Amino acid sequence: MHHLLRGPVPTVRTVVALLAALTILAMSALWPTAARAATDEDSEVRWSVVPADASGPDGRRAVEIEMDPGETIEDRFAVRNIGDAEVVFALTAADGFYTRSGRFDILAADKESVGAGTWISLPETVTVPGGGTVIVPFSISVPDRAEPGDHAAGITASILSVKQADDGTSVGVESRVGFRVLTRVSGEITPAASLASLAGGYTTSWNPLRPGEATVTFDVVNEGNTRLLAEGSVSAGGRTVFFPGVGESPQELLPGDTRTITVVVDDVWPLFVVPATVTLAPTVVTMSDSSDTLDPVTAGAVIWAMPWPQLLLLAGIALIVWAILWGRLRSRRRLAAMLDGARAQALEEGREQGRSEAKTPAGIA
Repeated sequence: MHHLLRGPVPTVRTVVALLAALTILAMSALWPTAARAATDEDSEVRWSVVPADASGPDGRRAVEIEMDPGETIEDRFAVRNIGDAEVVFALTAADGFYTRSGRFDILAADKESVGAGTWISLPETVTVPGGGTVIVPFSISVPDRAEPGDHAAGITASILSVKQADDGTSVGVESRVGFRVLTRVSGEITPAASLASLAGGYTTSWNPLRPGEATVTFDVVNEGNTRLLAEGSVSAGGRTVFFPGVGESPQELLPGDTRTITVVVDDVWPLFVVPATVTLAPTVVTMSDSSDTLDPVTAGAVIWAMPWPQLLLLAGIALIVWAILWGRLRSRRRLAAMLDGARAQALEEGREQGRSEAKTPAGIA
């Protein structure tokens, strides 16, 4: 959402607040779901935007089409006003991209499109009565020199809601919702992917009888001209974990995208050095809902995994063994000293007795 200020008097304070508010951006996800916003009368506006045909929404969640350079096609989308009051929606087309987290978005209103967003022509606004749906036509015109491959854009319908700031200034918040427009330009299709920035770390379990876990982070780079789904596996310490995990969706990359992925491999014993291997087997997304898999790409790294708990345990065991052996050695020395003392005492007593008998006169009993 873009924030801007509106006030009855354009004071310096208002202008400063305007510049600060324009730096804030929070947009609705570009999916065909209903959005909500509050107007200055605090009434709720709800709407949805989905691809459509002449009769209404046609079940598509996005527009995905293959076109030749220089070709133009006509299509439609439906704007549904779920609220009760009539609303004028602003319509926008802009370049699309995936965020680092894998969420699809389009350029903010203050950013200029230079790609597929400029190929789309549509009305600037549409007026939709309360509870009504309006079918809006639009066209896609691919330039003659467009590069082959996949190009992403999006179409949104937005409104500006107004709220009051603490200082009494009116603050406008732009809310928008829309859908993806993915165009594949015909020509030589060259899917390609690589791995980069591979790094690993190890988390020790301080229970010496339990293994720890290795964390492997890497970048998947889409070096081709088609969309890819990042899929593969990470092996470390004899364990293998697949990505995406169970219940997770694969990360989708547009041409030129780089996506950072982190995979945790549990039950890895610390063996000072743990080799880690990433195997990337990306899937090529096609316009016909089929897919092709590229040849796997592999990369390796070394993870330092010091077995501190195990070393401490061994040190403790060594100390106990040393204490036992030292105690036995001392006992043996003490016993030997006692025996030597007893022998010496016996010898001394024998000598004393011999001397006493030698001094006793003959005939005296």
